[in-house]
Amino acid sequence: MKPISVLLVDDHLVVRSGLKALLGTQPDIAVVAEAASGEEALAAAQQHPADVVMMDLAMGNGMDGIEAIKRLRQANNRQAVLVFTTYDSDADIVRAVDAGAMGYVLKDAAPDEIFAAVRGAAQGKSVMSAPVASKLFQQLRNPDEVLTPREAELLSLLIQGLSNRELGKRLFISEATVKTHLAHIYAKLGVETRAAAIAVAIRREGMR
Repeated sequence: MKPISVLLVDDHLVVRSGLKALLGTQPDIAVVAEAASGEEALAAAQQHPADVVMMDLAMGNGMDGIEAIKRLRQANNRQAVLVFTTYDSDADIVRAVDAGAMGYVLKDAAPDEIFAAVRGAAQGKSVMSAPVASKLFQQLRNPDEVLTPREAELLSLLIQGLSNRELGKRLFISEATVKTHLAHIYAKLGVETRAAAIAVAIRREGMR
């Protein structure tokens, strides 16, 4: 089976080297290119169409990660963008997801979590580091939140990248019921996709 190809984007060489070595321990993941800025990332994405782009947000030399993600999406590139950063504020998460990021992983995440995030992003799943997911779940449990407790629980699992079948197993409900809950969540938040639901939920909390 062809390994998942990855493009690393970070302005720190030591970070790229360490991450490349870490990902290199997995037989199903292969780093095919590196970039030190947003501009380099756009060029590398054209020359090396990787399955997943691991993108830092703050880069001191030129275009930042958010703008690079937007440009990748505008170019209709099919690579899944996985943000890999130290920043976990609501504003950073919202900007990244709005720009088109598939997932959001913190640099202090455990290796297994990073591997799972890369694999999930390659499969088209929305993935987030556990601290970010937990933070959002606590926000969604606020009494004046529009979502019901069950919907809030489902959304908290959704952002972990679980499929409808996995959601059903975790909550002991059928896939049909999961789809019904998701339809209600999307309608209440005024969105049509999973990534958009996450972004809107975080933005609503940030405006309180």
